[in-house]
Amino acid sequence: MTYGTALAALADPTRRTVFERLGSGPKPVADLARGLTVSRPAVSQHLKVLKEAGLVSDRTEGTRRIYSIDPKGLGALRAWLDRFWDEALENFRIAAEARKPGDAP
Repeated sequence: MTYGTALAALADPTRRTVFERLGSGPKPVADLARGLTVSRPAVSQHLKVLKEAGLVSDRTEGTRRIYSIDPKGLGALRAWLDRFWDEALENFRIAAEARKPGDAP
């Protein structure tokens, strides 16, 4: 998937919350839905969008689906974000090297 798909999936506050809850480790839908203002079926729909965006994966454990963050799916999003960091660092390096002794910081 592309970074645009991932960003679009994370634009929804409920999906973002569900995704953030997976940051502490794999969880079933019931655990992810606990305390949210949406139903478990709605959380399942949000997880479907996150899965289609490549941000989460799931596995079957008995009768439950266990969801976790998919590190491969984060690759495109991370590469896109890193590009901005790399550009910022390069611009800083250029500015630092262009500075002459005695110039004001």
